Amino acid sequence: MATDAVPQNARRAALASLVGTAIEWYDYFIFGSAAALVFGDLFFPGTSPIVGTLSAFAVFGVGFLARPLGGIIFGHMGDRVGRKRALVITLMITGLSTTAIGLLPTAETVGILAPILLVALRLIQGFGVGGEWGGAALVAVESAPEGKRGRYGAFPQMGNAIGVVLSTLAFGAASALPDEQFRAWGWRLPFLASLLLVVVGLVIRLRLMETPSFQRIRDTAQVVRSPLKDVLATHRRSLVLATGMRISENVLGYIILTFTLSYATQEIGLGRSSVLFATAIAATVGIGSTFLFGALSDRVGRKPVFLFGAAFTAVMAFPFFLMLNSGSALLVLLGIVAYYAIGVGAQYGIEPAYFAELFDTRVRYSGISIASQVAGIIAGGLTPTVATALLAWAGGHYWPVALYIIGAAVITAVAIAYAKETAGISLDTVRTPDNVGSSTV
Repeated sequence: MATDAVPQNARRAALASLVGTAIEWYDYFIFGSAAALVFGDLFFPGTSPIVGTLSAFAVFGVGFLARPLGGIIFGHMGDRVGRKRALVITLMITGLSTTAIGLLPTAETVGILAPILLVALRLIQGFGVGGEWGGAALVAVESAPEGKRGRYGAFPQMGNAIGVVLSTLAFGAASALPDEQFRAWGWRLPFLASLLLVVVGLVIRLRLMETPSFQRIRDTAQVVRSPLKDVLATHRRSLVLATGMRISENVLGYIILTFTLSYATQEIGLGRSSVLFATAIAATVGIGSTFLFGALSDRVGRKPVFLFGAAFTAVMAFPFFLMLNSGSALLVLLGIVAYYAIGVGAQYGIEPAYFAELFDTRVRYSGISIASQVAGIIAGGLTPTVATALLAWAGGHYWPVALYIIGAAVITAVAIAYAKETAGISLDTVRTPDNVGSSTV
């Protein structure tokens, strides 16, 4: 009976992390689509198209500034009182702020107040997402059977891809409206739909059990008083390495999901529906590839799979833009699908298991949240703005953006080289900054 309970709890945890993460990233990515397609005109009128897009992408990036604060606060909560409670709160914050964005008046109605409200809600949304990923990753990884943390840890990452699919399909359907209707009210529909998705997510997460790893440290009175202080004092090396390891997939993911949409429509002249369709297909294929790479890391180790993803990201940078610039719908589709499914999937699918294994259970939520969200500011939030600025600086040529992607991949490869292989160790082993200790909880 007890033997059967472990896989059942693990499956329930994997489902909860997948569904909840899909909803939260749906919320987050519809903002990116709106920033690329309509926010420039609606909230920053009177500017040139590229300046309007830059302004909208800057607001997109603002959300990343609040994510480390969310990671710290919800990391503290998750390490002190449990993973489940933190995940329920983050889902509500993100979902309600997203719904409110769909109700915002535009600059035509309220002037300067419109972008101010947009920035405020984006900050709240980012705050909620900042605490989401760490908790969802730990719920899946800490509940996984031994030897299967890579594949179970891939579930929240698959939720990210599902969120991309849902957000892309939602905006694809809305953008099929006549342009006047789309700009008047159609863009609001994907944001308002978030409210229904949040209700579904809450029902699932409220039924979630606490993870075995956290339950053990709570039962043995080993919960630390200040997780943030402890993680900064004892896990600085792991923080730096996990942050560096996340740079490449963050840059590549936001190049494909956000920057490519504006680049392909404004610079190349492709239809927005065709680019959104290619992105949806890429994310759909990415759901499977993310799981496969996570499972592969259980067999061959985290480091070789992660390093392959970083190498593929660097090698594919220039060919990707050549495929986009061809104007061929087939080549654009193949380029976006291959780059996302392999380049992002081989790195992103490994992160929950690998990062969790780098930190002690008592500070794990704080550790992986801080590393993830700092990388999010450096590589995720700034990427669309930096890429658009590089494009403008180069007179519309893509080569600086390709070099930017390669540089990010090199940073990640260096971090991987310095990280230890962790696939075979126990999650309950006490970690130290430079080595894995032998004492267990």
